Amino acid sequence: MKHKKPKHPLSPMSVIALGFLALILCGALLLSLPAASRAHSPTPFLDALFTSVSATCVTGLVTLDTATHWSAFGQAVILLLIQIGGLGFMTVSVMLSLILKRAISPRERYLVAQSMNVSSFDGIVRFVKLILCGTFLFELLGACLLAIRFVPLFGWGDGLYKSLFHSISAFCNAGFDLMGVYSGEFSSLSAFTDDPLVCLTLCALIALGGLGFVVWRELYELVKYKKPLSLYSRLVLITSFLLTLFGFVFFLLCEWDNTALYGSGGTGTKVLSSLFQSVTLRTAGFSTVNPALTGGPSQLVACILMFIGGSSGGTAGGVKTVTFALVCIALIQSARGRSAYTVGKKRIAEDNIRRALALVGCGLLVVFLSTLLLSLTNTCPMNAALYEVFSAFGTVGISLGLTPSLNAFGKILLMVLMYFGRIGLLTLTFAISRRQMQIDSVIAYPADKSILIG
Repeated sequence: MKHKKPKHPLSPMSVIALGFLALILCGALLLSLPAASRAHSPTPFLDALFTSVSATCVTGLVTLDTATHWSAFGQAVILLLIQIGGLGFMTVSVMLSLILKRAISPRERYLVAQSMNVSSFDGIVRFVKLILCGTFLFELLGACLLAIRFVPLFGWGDGLYKSLFHSISAFCNAGFDLMGVYSGEFSSLSAFTDDPLVCLTLCALIALGGLGFVVWRELYELVKYKKPLSLYSRLVLITSFLLTLFGFVFFLLCEWDNTALYGSGGTGTKVLSSLFQSVTLRTAGFSTVNPALTGGPSQLVACILMFIGGSSGGTAGGVKTVTFALVCIALIQSARGRSAYTVGKKRIAEDNIRRALALVGCGLLVVFLSTLLLSLTNTCPMNAALYEVFSAFGTVGISLGLTPSLNAFGKILLMVLMYFGRIGLLTLTFAISRRQMQIDSVIAYPADKSILIG
């Protein structure tokens, strides 16, 4: 009698990657239906797939204007994909289990922990409840604040709908907007450049979503139990603040005399726009000014901010703030001749430094190869190709206007980048960590000191 080989369950990263692919495909099929477009005609599948990938990976790059092309049904599908993509489909799965009062299995707990990039699944259900409560609370508060401006402009029904849509899109760092009918296709939030209520509300939502759920939990425990923040959370908060401050000051000074960008806007408009650009470039995708009108230095800094992105375990993309911080720490302390990497009175494990360097190196390689491919297969300026690739990889969604005019290959390339930016980096982190542990636990080779550097 032959014995059947036991079936090996998929690895956590495989489940997460395949789950997102299934969600993307379902979204694309729904968006390709005639009911999803305002014209009640089928949308080309490639455009429907692109929109589904962009929404699920909370990016915001679009080939079709969200407000003018998609019907209420299509917009609802996009909003659902944004919410699931922002929270993570495993978090949504646990939410449904809690609603149905179904027991959460140990494997499900482990999958949720991996999807949030946390090392332990102890208390993970409480963590998910905190995430869900915090998410819906912030999105509701954001919608209420936006409604103060949108209801008088669009009426009660449409105003409340737009308020909720933009609140969810901002918190999930998606960047999809519904202003195409009001201010023109692909105009994003340019009609609210000098509106502090809209801009500051969206900035707050973007920042809260981009901090990461782990930092949320530690801030909650700090307030409630006076529990001190971990080194990770302190690095997230400090790095996020410094990056936002740097972007704000740079854009303010560099674009101060750019009349093409600001028109007749005064000091208040310039300050508000610079702050909004600095925040939104950290993976949100909204814009209150036309990024194509910014200068070359500003576009380069924008690419850097998009590449770094937000923080782990949240709604943001990019290589993440702490990864960037660890690379900076390694570079500074190596230049000073230190063999151990320390922050304050804490030593950072060399494994974490190696993983950070590997992620940044891999990310840069992917970005530059993709830029080369995009510029070779599409007639476009190099700066536009580079900007679009950084935007897709960082799941940002800000564009210089290139995306709608790309050929089929260009759209597919950006879809791959968006998926890799959302799922691939998490999978790569996990793979590097596992491979490193396997190698380190088996054998250690003697060091070779003949290599010269510098």
